[in-house]
Amino acid sequence: MTKRPKLTFWQIWNMSFGFLGIQFGFALQNANASRILQTFGAEVDHLSWFWLVAPITGMIVQPIIGYFSDKTWNRLGRRRPYFLAGALLTSTALILMPNAPHLATFIAPMFIGGGMLMIMDASINISMEPFRALVAEKLPEEQHTMGFSVQTLLIGIGAVAGSWLPYILANWIGISKEASGKGLIPDNVVFSFYIGAFVLLTSILITIFTTSEYPPEYYDKEIEEEKPQKVVIPKVMVQLLLVQFFSWFALFSMWVYTTPAVASYFYNSPDPNSTGYQDAGNWVGILFGIYNGVSAIVAMLLPILAKRIGKKFTHALALGIGGLSYLSFLIIPNADMLIIPMIGIGIAWGSILAMPYAMLANSIPPKRMGIYMGLFNMSITIPQIISGIFTGLILKYLFDGNAMLCIVMAGCSMVIGACCSIFINEKK
Repeated sequence: MTKRPKLTFWQIWNMSFGFLGIQFGFALQNANASRILQTFGAEVDHLSWFWLVAPITGMIVQPIIGYFSDKTWNRLGRRRPYFLAGALLTSTALILMPNAPHLATFIAPMFIGGGMLMIMDASINISMEPFRALVAEKLPEEQHTMGFSVQTLLIGIGAVAGSWLPYILANWIGISKEASGKGLIPDNVVFSFYIGAFVLLTSILITIFTTSEYPPEYYDKEIEEEKPQKVVIPKVMVQLLLVQFFSWFALFSMWVYTTPAVASYFYNSPDPNSTGYQDAGNWVGILFGIYNGVSAIVAMLLPILAKRIGKKFTHALALGIGGLSYLSFLIIPNADMLIIPMIGIGIAWGSILAMPYAMLANSIPPKRMGIYMGLFNMSITIPQIISGIFTGLILKYLFDGNAMLCIVMAGCSMVIGACCSIFINEKK
């Protein structure tokens, strides 16, 4: 195989910088979509069904985008055309989603909001997997962990800014955090989505203009140098499936139910149109920013720990800490102290964003990096789809509407994922 040249830290930084904007938009979605949908009239036990559109579109879009990006080459390159298309579509969805009531004539706002959630997630996926493929194919094997860790650092920075923005606009700048009418979104949330659209588009343009790609001839030469072999799913990808399932089942439950859980359990405000509920939603944004901020710091420590104890044990340790942090929600006495478990969840999130890809990247043929990464995304989307279908029913019929128990269930799931990680036979 042709030896790839090592890149400097700042070359890796520029190559991954678009992820800052992608995660800025993704964080706005994760922290605010549930309260937006509830404000539009969705019931709490139906929230997971609305959120289903995100993993379903991801499962369909990412393998298709991976396949076509493997075969694309034009003036922008191989992966960069997809960065740009995804950025334009996502920015548009970010602007439209909080304005769903103003677009509603014959369709209820919550269905327009759900549609914008689908478009937003599909658009993010158009950009996301080509970014992961770019890092895997541009870097030599010994820099893969560093490359995905820098990605995770930028993801953390973007997610902190996106998660905290509604709180900052309301409490520091003075933009109203109360809606002007029932069923409408507060101005601080609306303006946050506008800013998110600008940040996402700008950051991806920075990557497009500062990063080059290897031409098709480079990969053709690699194929000529390699011995012919059947296209098979790498063993490590199969072994990662269980780990990914329990990890992403837990994350999906957290994104969907943290706001209603915190609002009911700590603020005693289950009504999405109440001031207490909006305060809870803003605080959840801060909490989500904390776990993302921790993940950014952890990302730079992961290569050091992985070198000492191996990638799979690093991942198992991080997932175990995250699972216990979810379980601790039940013994936390007040909302302010939720900062503590969010630190543990941030450790798990940092590893989830980096370690599976670092373990996988060494086993994937460079010529088919996009399609393999797209297929691996199914290990992310399928557990979210299963969670979306069943957790609402579990919440209604087994948990009696207590959303906090969904967070506890997430903790149990992540602990199981940690145990499964120990049995991965990672490539040395």
